[in-house]
Amino acid sequence: MSDTDQGYRVLARKYRPETFDDLMGQEAMVRTLKNAFEAGRIAQAFIMTGIRGTGKTTTARIIAKGMNCIGPDGQGGPTTKPCGQCEHCRAISEGRHVDVLEMDAASNTGVDDIRSMVLDTVAYAPSQARYKIFIIDEVHMLSKSAFNALLKTLEEPPRHVKFIFATTEINKVPVTVLSRCQRFDLRRIEPEVMMAMLSKIAASEGAEIGGDALALITRAAEGSARDATSLLDQAISHGAGETTAEQVRAMLGLADRGRVMDLFDMIMGGRAAEALAELAQQYAEGADPMAVMRDLAEITHWLSVVKITPEAADDPTLPPDERSRGAEMAGRLPMRALTRMWQMLLKALEEVGAAPNAMMAAEMAVIRLTHVADLPPPDELIRKLQSTPAPAGPAPNGAGHGGGQASAPVARAAAPVRMAGGTAAQPVAQAAPALSAFPSFEAVLELIRDRRDMHLLVEAETGIRLVSYSPGRIEFTPAPGAARDLAAKLGTRLQQWTGARWAVTVSNAGGQPTVAETRDAEKSEALDRARSHPGIAAVLAVLPQARLVEVRPVPAPEEEAAAEALPEIEEIDEDWDPFESE
Repeated sequence: MSDTDQGYRVLARKYRPETFDDLMGQEAMVRTLKNAFEAGRIAQAFIMTGIRGTGKTTTARIIAKGMNCIGPDGQGGPTTKPCGQCEHCRAISEGRHVDVLEMDAASNTGVDDIRSMVLDTVAYAPSQARYKIFIIDEVHMLSKSAFNALLKTLEEPPRHVKFIFATTEINKVPVTVLSRCQRFDLRRIEPEVMMAMLSKIAASEGAEIGGDALALITRAAEGSARDATSLLDQAISHGAGETTAEQVRAMLGLADRGRVMDLFDMIMGGRAAEALAELAQQYAEGADPMAVMRDLAEITHWLSVVKITPEAADDPTLPPDERSRGAEMAGRLPMRALTRMWQMLLKALEEVGAAPNAMMAAEMAVIRLTHVADLPPPDELIRKLQSTPAPAGPAPNGAGHGGGQASAPVARAAAPVRMAGGTAAQPVAQAAPALSAFPSFEAVLELIRDRRDMHLLVEAETGIRLVSYSPGRIEFTPAPGAARDLAAKLGTRLQQWTGARWAVTVSNAGGQPTVAETRDAEKSEALDRARSHPGIAAVLAVLPQARLVEVRPVPAPEEEAAAEALPEIEEIDEDWDPFESE
């Protein structure tokens, strides 16, 4: 009967492979199965894995037909070329064979389903065929208890029983099940193979469809034969027998690939107004904003790969002019710009998918992409800043509380701890320093820092407004929020560390700013001077949301070399014996 008599069958079912020779793109699996059948080494269980639409369930049915085929004359044995004419082949193809039981694990997940459909019937011999075959689709959906119930039967099934599993998520199948099966990974269909298959189907259907339209369908199918044939079926209906690339593009909600590359060029050139106009025009012509963003991401990835491996430009799903244009763009655009584009497009795809208005989100993404597209890389920006002369201005004051000057940041090296007996585990007690060792208040703060009393150090730097200082005597005004016992605590600690009595008194005579206040003022002044630098001002003008948070001095080359050099070895005491006990 014709398709009209039977009711229309979609192309994905009408052109489903019936034999191993019909399977496309799975040569390795087909060769293994053919050799196994010819040698009589048919496994007790198979598991097929791969993405959707690559032929997992179809392969399971072909294996079932091959095991039970008896040939047109009724005398044949297991074969890799089922005849398709005997009663078993026809019944299996139509899904009505009593001895080939298909189970969808997505809707039958429990142990009771496995028991009623498999375990309770596995002991009985097949009614008509050579083997009783259980085909379980989406087997990873079975529950843990269902897998456990199946394990023993799967390991030692009766000779007349075979299992064939199919799954898209092989990682969810227990290892105990995998170890009992022969595994076959079905590959994505290559673009060249897919286009040849679609062209053959279109010719069989009497439909005229161009190669560029088939390329669009192939790219949208992403290696799935079922998706490709379903899209071809829709495209033939959309084009009423003669389908063009423009019709397929409109059907899929895609923008013209060449125009997307134009949009990509506008974005990378920083031409925001042109890019927004092009996006709006594509949207008006039916392009989905999400599809445009995906196309931009796909182009970014393709150009990045072409930049590393130029032979990747020979994509069969693209016309020659787009290939040559892609090679030219990959050679012109720096990898840093492409990787930055990729990262920002990933974020844009999330925003467009979650936004209440996809077009608005896409426009904001394009504005952001064009804004940063022509920014120089960090190393180039640093070179420009270093080559720009600094503006003339007053040097930082840097006056300390003890009258010392700090005209430039100074790296402070901690004094080495002297060890006794050559061991690093037993430090020798340090002699108490004399008061003359503290000519300024900064020396007192350095002592607190060396003693690692960080709490007292913070209190001293933020709470002491120095009025007067001399070795052994400190007079200060407490800053707002200073601890009430700061004077007593400071005097006690200094006496413990120096062995001398310190007079620490509180005054109401004003005093100098605290160390923290002075440091904040110097930082603010340094930031103001940096903002007035032409190079920094240019960066902030380009990046209006950026903030300058810190200024660090760049050491001279000789200072940097000296800092990285190994310290000199102190003179060794000739009378010191490393083995002498204490």
